[in-house]
Amino acid sequence: MPKVHSLAVYPIKAFDGVPLASCSIAAGGALQFDRRYAFRTESGGFVNGKKFSRVHFVRASFDLHNITAVFELTDIEKKYSFHLQKDVRAIEDVFSEYFSVKLSFVENTDRGFPDDTEAWGPTIVSLESLKEVNTWFPELSLTEITKRFRPNIIIEDVPSFWEDRLFGAPGTEVDFAIGQVQCKGINPCQRCVVPTRDTQGGSVYDKFQTTFAANRERTLPAWADASRFNHFYRFCVNTRIASSEAGKTISIGDSVTLDTKA
Repeated sequence: MPKVHSLAVYPIKAFDGVPLASCSIAAGGALQFDRRYAFRTESGGFVNGKKFSRVHFVRASFDLHNITAVFELTDIEKKYSFHLQKDVRAIEDVFSEYFSVKLSFVENTDRGFPDDTEAWGPTIVSLESLKEVNTWFPELSLTEITKRFRPNIIIEDVPSFWEDRLFGAPGTEVDFAIGQVQCKGINPCQRCVVPTRDTQGGSVYDKFQTTFAANRERTLPAWADASRFNHFYRFCVNTRIASSEAGKTISIGDSVTLDTKA
């Protein structure tokens, strides 16, 4: 039986994650605290690894109960502690200076700030998929591979790329449940430049994207809808959770069940 192996949220978009034993669903259908905060530029864009490679030098640890964070800027050896709601101005000042651009520190308690605004639920992958990808990049650890792709939920007791069952043809959704939480699988996540970089400093792994795409195509399982792959640099599944599921909880050990009525 597929079940949840591990669970993580990323309280600030593009920054480090927090492993959790369980997580409730926010009012808008996102995981509580996942990408709840973000740094926004004056032009309306966000600070992320695609545009701001310096994020790889930022280490962040969070106390979600007290809504606080400790930031270490490893390249300049500075450390700060802030309350994420009470110290907004100070946070903006520190990171505007660090990234050399005027920033606003913003919050969305309902759906957070996902990259795919049509699929605001958790990103999902299987443990065996991560292990398979790790064989393509033997110089990297499994922990580093996982950090590069930043999944919210890792599923165990399934074969590699089992999660490709969670999406279908374009325009369709796949119904499934994690414990008591009803979810919809939307699409295979299109990856960006971020997984090509070392998470602790940003150094680039040569030919990471082309190596990944070639192996992803080679190992694409029979149950994956190939029409969703205009290219094969896609990994993990984007999902959507309805606001009707707000308040329910996803926990490590929860079973994952597909709707097989069709």
